[in-house]
Amino acid sequence: MKVLFNILFIFLLLIAFVPFFRRFLFHLLVGRQLIKQQEKAYRAQQQAERARTKPGGIRVDSPPQNNSESSRFKGGEYVDYEEVK
Repeated sequence: MKVLFNILFIFLLLIAFVPFFRRFLFHLLVGRQLIKQQEKAYRAQQQAERARTKPGGIRVDSPPQNNSESSRFKGGEYVDYEEVK
């Protein structure tokens, strides 16, 4: 029982204080699934992009329609000025 406790204690110390061991453990538990999900999302995005464009066609992206302050600006008043030398 004491040997099991010692092994568990050493394992917890490694996780707590050794960053390399922590990164390795994280990669084993989560990293592979994370990479698989990223690849799956990338493939889905590429497939949607190919489906959206016709073969040999031209695709034009239009700028988004924003209703911000800058788009409502129609112009301003012009002020005469004199050049000072």
